[in-house]
Formats: sequence, structure tokens, C-alpha cells
Amino acid sequence: MPAGRSSHPQIDTGRAHPARVYDWLLGGKDNYPVDEAVGEKLPPQARDAARQNRRFMHRAAAWLAGQGVDQFLDIGTGIPTEPNLHQIVQAVVPAAKVAYTDNDPIVLRHAETLLISSPEGATDYFQADVRSPGEIVDHARTVLDFGRPVALSLIALLHFIPDDQEPRAIVGELLSALPSGSYLVLSHAASDRHAELAARVTAEYALAGIRLGFRTRPEVTRFFDGLDLVEPGLVTATEWFRQTPAPVPEDSGIYAGVARLR
Repeated sequence: MPAGRSSHPQIDTGRAHPARVYDWLLGGKDNYPVDEAVGEKLPPQARDAARQNRRFMHRAAAWLAGQGVDQFLDIGTGIPTEPNLHQIVQAVVPAAKVAYTDNDPIVLRHAETLLISSPEGATDYFQADVRSPGEIVDHARTVLDFGRPVALSLIALLHFIPDDQEPRAIVGELLSALPSGSYLVLSHAASDRHAELAARVTAEYALAGIRLGFRTRPEVTRFFDGLDLVEPGLVTATEWFRQTPAPVPEDSGIYAGVARLR
């Protein structure tokens, strides 16, 4: 069993967890009544945002694989929902390697049976928190070759890291371990697109003991400082397309972007 795993992970079913609320929003069944209770109080647009976010991940991962990127570090994986990231990229590059990490033990339980690689490639899952970036990098080095480009995937994760927990420093430490030619794939809830909805979502999560830090577009842009944003830049999740012509985008309260390390 790979390092960081436990055969008997401890799952707290009395407190909502972002990964399980997200699973509920996507229509999944791997959540508990406490998670469902949070989801039911959220505005219906939250389900749209979860779906839009997931589709952005699919498009970005497929595009990166098409560029020859064959290594991915996905932090804040969430409960596996097909198609998973490795299925997207290994459909393009069968030998691709994907290292998944999340801090929810229930993700570990499902990952061991669902995050199964293609025969040519590799997948690995370990339990860790993004607030411990050094631990994540140390384990990821046992799976990925940090001498070659790696795509760092932070999908709908950083808005769960308020400013007092120094999210930019966390991202900076993760990026500093990656070689030139690597990529950052990021999506983030907006505070300045639908302010009233954002405030309502933040309040409902707070009642469940989950702190949120939604951010404005300029604040999200700062996560890409020193990187080269690929077209179409930092846009909403439904506007991020590489193929032409792109469909008419839906309204979205999620910012999304992909950038290359120089």
C-alpha cells in the first residue's frame, strides 16, 4: 500500500466536508446526511457551478495531455466521479502518471478502488492537506519525475483556504518545486460576479463550520503571478475553451485559468 494510506481511515460523519458536499452537488451518493443538509441549503446555482467546474477540468486536462504533458499532481481531488482526471489524460497519453491527494479519508476509501490506471500509466493516491505543501511534494516525488514538466491541478480548492492561511504562499511553494514548462490549472469561486449569491454560499458553509474565501478576479489573478497564462486567459469556467469555435458560455461564478511556468 503506497505511503500515506491507511487501511482504516477515520471518517467523521458528524461534520460536513467540502469534498462530500461537492459530491452531493454533482449528484453523487458518497456523502452523508450532514453533507446533504449543507447542499440543500445552497442556492441552485451551486449545482451549476459544480458541474461547470468539473467540465472545465475535463477540457483543461485533455488540452494539456494533447500538448504532451504526461504528469499531473491533483490536489483536492474530491470523491472520484467518472471520468476522473487520469481517465481524461490517459485517453490521450496512455502512459500518463497522476498523483492524487485529498484530506478527506472517504476519498482515500474510494480512491483505492476507483482511481485505477491504464496498464501503461500509473495513478497514486495519498492523504494530505494542501496546507502542508512540503509533505505533498515529498510524496509526489516518489510517483512523478520532477525533472520533467508536471501539471499542478488546484480545482475549486483555494477558496477553502482563507487569506489568513496564506494560500498564495502555499501555491508559491508548490510551484517552486516544479520545473520550467510545468503548468498550473486553477479554478476558484468568484466574490465579484454574483455578490449576493457568494455571500449566501459563504454563510451556509460557515454554519457548517467550513470557512470560505471567495475572491475577486484581480485577487485570483495573483495566483498566476510570474506565470504565462495561456489563451483565453483567466475567464469564467464556461468561457475556458481551446477549441474553435467555442459554444456560447453559460453564466458562471467560477474563475478558471491555465498558465505555464517559465
